[in-house]
Amino acid sequence: MVDFTQRGLFVTGTDTGVGKTRISAILAHQLNLRGLRVRPRKPVESGCLRGESGLIPVDAATLQAAAGSSELLAQICPYRFESALSPERAAALVDKNLTLDDVAAVCRKGVAESDFLLVEGAGGFYSPLASGVLNADLAVELCLPVLLVASDRLGAINQTLLAVEAIKLRGLTLAGVILNQVTADIDPQMDNAAELSRWLGQPVLATNYFKADNTESAWLLACSVLTNFVDHLEGGL
Repeated sequence: MVDFTQRGLFVTGTDTGVGKTRISAILAHQLNLRGLRVRPRKPVESGCLRGESGLIPVDAATLQAAAGSSELLAQICPYRFESALSPERAAALVDKNLTLDDVAAVCRKGVAESDFLLVEGAGGFYSPLASGVLNADLAVELCLPVLLVASDRLGAINQTLLAVEAIKLRGLTLAGVILNQVTADIDPQMDNAAELSRWLGQPVLATNYFKADNTESAWLLACSVLTNFVDHLEGGL
């Protein structure tokens, strides 16, 4: 692990499709509104759309817009793959070998000590990110506190507790846990936030479901839970 001290956050999930980009974009937007220079990074993105100019990393573009970043998209997300698979597998299919040094260097490039580095991983905390590299390895390499995002559904308690244990076993600081409601209907008798708060011994935040016509600008919608989290985050900077 390289000695690298940087204020920021590493956003990971219990799984893919839990809403990491939505949460990361809202945080980037809120931090930017507070006058912080946010450096969003999505070093590797698979499942990219193919456009006239090549592969388009939709998640990274969302982070760029939300952070009000003037950086080139190529700096925010240089490694892009078309196959909607783990980045390690998607890279292997096109004979690309990514290392931990490669993805860590992308995250650090152009980031000043006064900047806020916001890194979004790919998939879950233990999902393969590069050749023989998990998202967990990148989080450790960057020495960033970890925000864990989970889908608010049946099974979330097990997945979240496992992921939190893995984060702590890696010696990382758990910045918080956010339950993101990704579907309109959930069992009204279920209260994962309260159950997880009891098991973890700390508050667990929960977002409400929302449907936006343009998901790329969904971060503009108000989310008081995350605004409060940013207040707490800013206070610890």
